Order: sequence, then C-alpha cells, then structure tokens
Amino acid sequence: MGGNYEKGLYNQLMEVMARLDAVEEDLHVEKIEHKNDVDRLNAKIDCLTEENRLLKDDNARLKSIINNDSSNTSLPPFTDQKGGKPANTYNSCQHTGRKAGGQKGHKGTTLTKEEVEEKIRSGKCRHEVREIGDPSSQKYVTKYVVDLDVTPMVTEIRIYPDKNGKFNIPDEYRSDVVYGTTVKALSTVLYSEGVMSNDRIAAFLNAAGNGELGLSAGSVYGFCRKFASNAEGSIQNLETELLNQEVVLTDATTVTVNGEQNYVRNFSIGKTVIYRAMKSKAIDALKKIDFLKKLSGILVHDHETALYHFGTDHGECNVHIIRYLRKNTEETGHGWSVQMKDLLCEMNRERKKLADMGEVSFPEETLHDYEKRYMDLIASGRRENKQPGRRFAKKDEKALLNRLEKYMHNHLLFLHDFRVPFDDNMSERDLRKVKNRQKMAGGFRKDSGHEMYCAILTIIETLKRRNMGLVENAKKLFMGAPAIF
Repeated sequence: MGGNYEKGLYNQLMEVMARLDAVEEDLHVEKIEHKNDVDRLNAKIDCLTEENRLLKDDNARLKSIINNDSSNTSLPPFTDQKGGKPANTYNSCQHTGRKAGGQKGHKGTTLTKEEVEEKIRSGKCRHEVREIGDPSSQKYVTKYVVDLDVTPMVTEIRIYPDKNGKFNIPDEYRSDVVYGTTVKALSTVLYSEGVMSNDRIAAFLNAAGNGELGLSAGSVYGFCRKFASNAEGSIQNLETELLNQEVVLTDATTVTVNGEQNYVRNFSIGKTVIYRAMKSKAIDALKKIDFLKKLSGILVHDHETALYHFGTDHGECNVHIIRYLRKNTEETGHGWSVQMKDLLCEMNRERKKLADMGEVSFPEETLHDYEKRYMDLIASGRRENKQPGRRFAKKDEKALLNRLEKYMHNHLLFLHDFRVPFDDNMSERDLRKVKNRQKMAGGFRKDSGHEMYCAILTIIETLKRRNMGLVENAKKLFMGAPAIF
C-alpha cells in the first residue's frame, strides 16, 4: 500500500509539474506576444509623435506665411489687406494724435499771385484781361483764373512746287491728314503717366477736343511707337551719364508679357532713371545691358547675387534685411534679431547726423566698434539658433545669419562711404509706376510693347526728376530733337 501511495503521489507531482511547465510555456509565449504588441504600439506612438511634430511644424510654417506682410518681407503694402488689415493702413504709420490734413508750419503748394505774374512776364502763359464793372475807374482789384484752352486747331500746310515743278513733300506730311506734335505728346504722356489703355487715351483726347479729333487707339499706339524710336538717342545720353556715376541704385519687378513672367529693371540716380525690359534677372540677361558691363561705380540693390559680377563694389539694401530680422523675431522669439535691427537703425541715425555736419565717413574707432557689435550679435544668433525650436524657422534663421556674416562688408558699406545710401528705396519708388500698370492693364501682349513702355517711361520719369516740361519736351522728340542732352 505504501509503495503504491508514494508512486501515485509521485505521478500526481509529475502531472502538476508538467501542467506548470505548460502554463509557464504559455505565459512565456503570451509574454513574447505582449512584448511584440508593446513594441508595435511604441513604434506606432513614435510614428504618430513624429507625424504630429511635422504637422505642428508645417502648421507653424503655414501660419508664418499667412502672417507675411510688407513689414517683415518684401511683399508690397497692398497685400497686407489679405491679412485682415484695413485699407490704407501702412506698417510704418504711427499715430501722432494730430488732426488729419496740413500741419502748422508745413509749406503749401498753392499757386500764388506772384508766381502767376511771373509766368505772364516770361511768356509761358497766354494772358487775357476780362473786366468786371466800370473800367473808367482808376482803381481795380486783380484776380487770376488759370485754365487750359483745349479748342481743336487745324493747320493747313500749303506746299508749292520748286522751279522744276516738283512737289518736295516732307516725310511727316506724306498722308493728307496727320496729327500735330501736341496731340502726339499728350497721348504719350498719358500712356506713361495716366496708366491708361490706348482706347481710353483716344476717348479722353477726343472728348477734350469736343469730339472733333477723330483719334483712334491705333493712332495712339503709333504715336507711342514713334516716341520710343525717337528716344533712343536721349536714352544713350542717359546711359553715358550713368557710367560717370559713383553710386547707382537698381531693382527689378515682374510684369507679364503674353502670359509669361518677364521683368522691368531700373537704374536710378538723383536726376535720372533708366528702365530696361528683361526676360530674366540672371547673369546672361544682365550681360546684354551694354552700359552695365562698363559700369565702374557702386551698385546698390537687394541682394541680387547676379549683380555682383558688375560694377566695382556693392551695397545691400538694409531696409530689406530689417524686414527679414523682424520676421525672424516673430518666428523664433530670439533676441539677437531685435538687437541687430536696432543696431542697424542706430548706425543709420548716427550716419545722418555726421553727413549733415559734412563728414564723409565714421572715425576708424567708431567703425571698429560698430563692426564688433555686428559680429557679436551674429555669434549670439548662432548660439540661439542651436536651441530647440521649429525646424523651418531654425533653417531660415541660419540662412539669415550666414548672409549677414558673408555680406557684412556690403551691408555696412554705407558706414564706410556716405555716398552709399542705407537702402535702395529710390529704386523701389521708381518701380511703383510699373506695378500700377501691371495691376491696371494686366501686362503686355508682345515683347515690343514691353520694350516700348520702358523707353517711354525712361524719358518721362527723367523729365519729371529734372522738373522739365513733359509735353513740351515730348513734342521735341516728335520733331526729331533730343528731349534730354
């Protein structure tokens, strides 16, 4: 009995151990499966975490783009309204609390009696007298009315034969009826100044002439073509003038020609501005500008690296870099870009003070101090750039720091040479006329129209710079004389 009992107990123990081994094996399998499930979940969590981070970065990037305006990018002010700004609200506008309108002490532009009398004496204006009351009285009060006489005038040209009986008819009278230089000049000036289409120019002048001119849109286009052709000599004179300049500002803006993107580039100095039709802003396109290849002065522009192949030195527009610094501060919250913006503005203020005193550059110790502060801020920016943050913002910030360091000489050239301006705002202002035309007319249909517009704009805008009469000098071109010597 005892032996059977022990044997039975042993068998039971073995069965229990066998079941325990099976349970342990099942638990081990379940543990492995659970571990695999946990690993899969962790991998999925990691994947979702990375996806969430990328989405956050992308959302922040898109939000940054939405917040772009003329204060922190190169976008024009009219785009600010898309961000919720009310119309005619400009970023640089600071409310002073003063009432709207002319301020006390501001010099007005009202035409004075003395100025009118001088115009009469010089013969620039036709003078007529109209009397009110009894003229037998010796006393009277003079008032002036300044107006225009727009009555249509027809001049009959009688051409007589020479001694051989041959009629030598000048080329300008080859048609039986031609338009005079005043109509042609007004059409061209309106094309440039008024940003008007040819049919609207014709309609306006026909209305001014009491419907008697019979002017067509095709005639207006022909006048503009003739003006541009006759302007070639004057434009060559202006290009020669630019070659003698120590500093030239340049910029470019996009226009549409037959549905494709083209450019208008300008070259500006104090009393001259030249516009050129361009297919692109690349080096090959710039090499086609003859006077640019010969230019020995300093070019000021907004970081167009292709332009670094021309001229003898280059100044960068610091207003543009201030916008990029402001944008960097908004995206990263880093302090170096705020301090760099303040430093550049401080440099410009102090430069203006010295220039007003007749100085041409800063003292060497001041220049050394400014340059050291400039480089210290770049070093500070690089340290802040290594801190955790949005990947796209860090990338843009690094590119901005690289640009500021690599082109330090060009950004600070205005400190070393007071002839170099702090910005290229003059050149940008000269391009506003082009943007107005792009918005109003929608571009050009042919390259020839693009080139014609640039030639006309060159003459008209330069005449304005020099306070020369637009219509009178435009008439000179139609008569074959240069408008600008």
